[in-house]
Amino acid sequence: MSFTLAIVGRPNVGKSTLFNRLAGRKLALVDDTPGVTRDRRPGDARLVDLRFTMIDTAGLEISAPETLEGRMRAQTEAAIDEADLALFLVDAKSGLTPVDEMLSSILRKRGKPVVLVANKAEARGAEAGMFDAYRLGLGEPVPISAEHGGGMLDLRDAIVAAIGEERAFAKDRPEEAATDIDIAPRPVDDEDEGPEYDTSKPMRVAIVGRPNAGKSTLINTCLGEDRLLTGPEAGITRDSISVKWQWRGRDIKLFDTAGLRRKARVQEKLEKLSVADALRAIRFAEVVVIVLDATIPFEKQDLQIADLVVREGRAPVIAFNKWDLIDNRQEVLKELREKTERLLPQIRGIRAVPMAGQTGEGLDKLMEAVTFAHRIWNQRISTAKLNRWLDFVQGHHPPPAVSGRRLKLKYMTQVKARPPGFMISCTRPDAVPESYTRYLINGLRNDFEMPGVPIRIFYRGGENPYAPSDKPARRQAARWGKKKAPSGSRRG
Repeated sequence: MSFTLAIVGRPNVGKSTLFNRLAGRKLALVDDTPGVTRDRRPGDARLVDLRFTMIDTAGLEISAPETLEGRMRAQTEAAIDEADLALFLVDAKSGLTPVDEMLSSILRKRGKPVVLVANKAEARGAEAGMFDAYRLGLGEPVPISAEHGGGMLDLRDAIVAAIGEERAFAKDRPEEAATDIDIAPRPVDDEDEGPEYDTSKPMRVAIVGRPNAGKSTLINTCLGEDRLLTGPEAGITRDSISVKWQWRGRDIKLFDTAGLRRKARVQEKLEKLSVADALRAIRFAEVVVIVLDATIPFEKQDLQIADLVVREGRAPVIAFNKWDLIDNRQEVLKELREKTERLLPQIRGIRAVPMAGQTGEGLDKLMEAVTFAHRIWNQRISTAKLNRWLDFVQGHHPPPAVSGRRLKLKYMTQVKARPPGFMISCTRPDAVPESYTRYLINGLRNDFEMPGVPIRIFYRGGENPYAPSDKPARRQAARWGKKKAPSGSRRG
C-alpha cells in the first residue's frame, strides 16, 4: 500500500463504522455502546482510486496509565506514531468535547498530517457541530456520513491534499495471491503422495480459549512487543485481530480472538458479536492453538472449544499456559497428558505443550507442534497404498453383518486434504456402523502417522444393475427437450 492512515477520535464517533466502509466489508465490531474497539486493527482500504492501509483505534479517554482506558490510549498513540496520516473524527451531531480538544493537542505534538472529519453530518442540527470543529485549529472539517457513505469524494480529496499526490498514488510491488485449494484425487495406480509440504506459504494460526487464559499475552511474547491490549481483567479482547509474524523464516499470520464462555452465560449483544467474530477466525485459520490455564485445566468449556475446532476441521494444538506457576511439574504434566488422552478421544494423538506466555518458556516447542500439525493436516496418501491398507484391515477385522447381510468395502481413495478426507465405496453405505468408522479412523492415524488432526471418511454405494432404472426415460426426456415432442405424446 502507498501510505498508512490511522482513524482516531473519542469513543462512539463512528471510527469502526468508517473503517468497515473503507474496507468494503464488516471487519470491525460496531455497536452503539461506547468503547467497543480496544485494540488497534489494521486493514486494507479502498476509497475511489486510492489504495492504502488503515488502522482502527480505540476511543481516546482521559484516565490513569495503569487503568484499562489508559492502556487503550497507549495503543491509540502507538497507532498514530505508526501511521503517515491521521484521520481525526469528531461527532458533528453532539459537538466538541474536552476530549476532542485534548486529542487535537496530541496530534499537533506528533507532527503528522491530520484530516479533520465531521462524522454524522446527515443528522438534524449537525451544522452547528461541524462549524464548532473549526475551533480545533486543524483546518476545514470534512462532513461525511460513515454509516450511509455520504461525503466520501470530499474525504478522498482531503486525504490527497494532506498526503500529497505523489505519496497518495505511489504503487507497491504486487503481492502474490495465496491459494487455498484442495489437491485433486490421484489415480488408482499412482504411488505419488502429492506435492511436498510447502513452507513458503504463510500459515494461519488462531489462538482461542476461555477468557483470561493468556491468549493476547502469548501473541505479544511472539512479536516481542506490546502489540495487543493485555491486563488482569477478563474479556479485554473483543475483535479478532490478525498480526503478521516470522518464526524461523516461516511467515505466520496470528489471530487473537475473544475469550469463549459458555453459551448460557453469553447474554449481552456485544459479547455475542465478539464470539461470532472468534468463530469466524477459527473457520478461516488452518491451525488452532487452544490455550488452557495450567492451574485450572480441562474445564467443560475447554472441552467444548476443542470439540468445536475438530468439527470445523481445523488442526488443533493444546497449549498449557501459565506453566511458570506450576511447582511439581513432572507430576502435573503426567496428569495433564493422561487427561488429554481420556477427555479428547475424538482427536487421539493431539499435541499438548506446556508453556508460559508471559516469559516465552516453551514457545519454540509450541511452534514446532503447530508446524507438525499443519504438515499432517496437508498430508496426502496414494490410492494404491490406501487400497492395500483397506484389504489388510478388512482381513484383520471384517465389517460386521447388519440385518444378516455382511458389508463389503470395495475401494478407497483420498478425495481431499485440509483436513484429510477419504471416500470408501461399499455395498451398503447407510448401514456401516459408527464403531467401524472409528476403527478405520484410528487405523489411519496409527498406520499412516496422522495423529492429532481431524479425519473424515465418506461412504459411497455403487449402482445395482438389476434394480429398476429410469435412465431410458431420462434420456428420452432429454431428447424431447431439444426438439419437438412426437405427435400423440404428452410432456409432463
